[in-house]
Amino acid sequence: MTVLVVAASLLIGVSLGVLGGGGSILTVPILVYLAGQGTEEAVATSLFVVGVTGLAALVPHARARRVRWRTGLLFGAFSMAGAYGGGRLAEYVPGTVLLVGFAVMMLATAATMLRRPRGGALHGLRAAPPGKGGRALAGLAAKGLAVGAVTGLVGSGGGFLVVPALAVLGGLPMGLAVGTSLLVIAMNSFAGLAGHLAGVTIDWGLALTVTGAAVIGSTVGARLAGRIPQDTLRAAFGWFVVLMGVLVLAQQLPPAAWTHPATWAVLGAAFGSGTTAVVASRVRRVPRHP
Repeated sequence: MTVLVVAASLLIGVSLGVLGGGGSILTVPILVYLAGQGTEEAVATSLFVVGVTGLAALVPHARARRVRWRTGLLFGAFSMAGAYGGGRLAEYVPGTVLLVGFAVMMLATAATMLRRPRGGALHGLRAAPPGKGGRALAGLAAKGLAVGAVTGLVGSGGGFLVVPALAVLGGLPMGLAVGTSLLVIAMNSFAGLAGHLAGVTIDWGLALTVTGAAVIGSTVGARLAGRIPQDTLRAAFGWFVVLMGVLVLAQQLPPAAWTHPATWAVLGAAFGSGTTAVVASRVRRVPRHP
C-alpha cells in the first residue's frame, strides 16, 4: 500500500509542475482510498502536501520569470482569508458531504481542463482593460475569497480556479497565470491548514512521505512542462479526473442515487460539456475554404 501511495503522490507533483494545478484534486482521494485516512484528516493533510509541493513547483517558474509576484500576493491575501474560514467551517460539515462536493468539483474542474485555452486569457475571455483597475480589483478580491473558501473546505489548492481568475481578472498571459497560481495555491493551502489544525490531528509521517514524493514529481513535471504538448496533457489528465470524480461519487452515494435522473443529469452535463469542448476545439482547427 505504501508503494501505491508514493507512486500516486508522484502524480500530484507532476501535475502541479506541468499544469500549475490539478495535483490537489488527486491528494484527497489518494489519502482516503489508498492511505485509509478519514475525510477530515485527509483534507487537512492534503493542504500541507499541496502547500509544500506548490512552493517547490514555484521555484523553476520563478527562475524563468513566469511569476507576477504583486498580483499573486494580492490575490493570495484575499484567498487566505477565505481558506482559513473554509478550514474552520469544514469541522462542522459531514465527511460524506465533503467528498460528494469534492467529486462534483472534480467533474467541473475536468470540464474546465478539457476546454482548450485560446489567446492570452482562458477560454477566449479577454483580460480586464487597463482603465478598469478598480472593477478588476473588486472582482479579484471576490474571486480570491471564493477560491479560498473552496480550498479550506475540500482540501484543494484551487489551481484551476485560480488560473482563470488571474488570466481574466488579473490580466495575465497564460504562462504567467500558471506560474503565479502556484504562489496562490501555496498561500491558500497553508491558510486552510491553519483553519483545520484546531480540530484535526495530522499523521506527520504519512504527510511527509506523500509530500516528499510529490516534491520529486513537481521537479519532474517542471522539466517536462516545455516538452509535452499542453493540449494533449490537459485532455488526458482531464479525462483521468473525470474517472476519479465518478469513482469518488460511486463510493459515497447510496445505490438508490444512481437510479435517480438528477444524478445522471449532473454526470451527463459534466461529460457532455467536456466532450463538446474537445470536439469544438478540433473543429476550429479545420481551415475554412471559400
